[in-house]
Amino acid sequence: MKKLFFVICLLSGTGLMAQKKQLSEAAMQRAQKKEERREKINQLIKQEEEGALIFNKQSAFSFNLNTDGWGLKYEKGKYKSITSTNLWWLEFGERKHPKEERIPTLSSSGGFILISNYIYGKRNNFYYLNLGFGQQKLIGGKGNKNGIAVSAIYGAGLSAGLLKPYYLDVQNLQTGERTQIKYDGTNQSTFLDPNAILGRGGLFKGFGEMKFVPGAHAKFALRFDYGRYNELLSAIDVGINASYYSQKMPIILLNPEKNFFFNAYAAFTFGRRK
Repeated sequence: MKKLFFVICLLSGTGLMAQKKQLSEAAMQRAQKKEERREKINQLIKQEEEGALIFNKQSAFSFNLNTDGWGLKYEKGKYKSITSTNLWWLEFGERKHPKEERIPTLSSSGGFILISNYIYGKRNNFYYLNLGFGQQKLIGGKGNKNGIAVSAIYGAGLSAGLLKPYYLDVQNLQTGERTQIKYDGTNQSTFLDPNAILGRGGLFKGFGEMKFVPGAHAKFALRFDYGRYNELLSAIDVGINASYYSQKMPIILLNPEKNFFFNAYAAFTFGRRK
């Protein structure tokens, strides 16, 4: 029994020593990788100070939170100098009217209670597709390996305004018949009657009737890049957008229509440098 106990203790001690050795080796490897990373950053800073381009190009995706909606953007950049990068971008998003009001509804069909909602007076969903060209200029943070690099981004380009008719699910109060309608200039009384509206139409209803409106856009932003000497691009953009379209864009009934749109935005940007 004593021998068995001794063998168990010996094996346990051996196992603990082996585990400690593995942990120690893992810690050494992490420290070595950290030191290699630090040395690599120091070399990049030294090359940059000597006037060398440490990266040639970049690509990134952004999610924009706009004061009047949202946007998704793909960006491509070509480094021209240490402080200057040529950019082009493609952005898709939706603009919302500041007076949009979402109304919840309850209805019944086949013995079931249906819960829905709609935006009162909404005439069109307003989507946009922007193609732009510009530059990114480094204005602060050069040579600071632990800080944040601040850059100015500016540019302009074409904008495609896309108007999708907004459908409502309505019920004839006299016959009980249900149908989906869009605003056509002759049905305003039904389109704005809360007693007749059961909810919004199908999610993809109206995409085949989308109308294209040409326009142009311009932007200015500050980019706060907290991974300047990293192959992975991680940044936050804060900026403003201005867009102008060739015709007034009807979004909500009983509200003025306009050609010019201005917003502010914050974007979360992730990508890679090469």
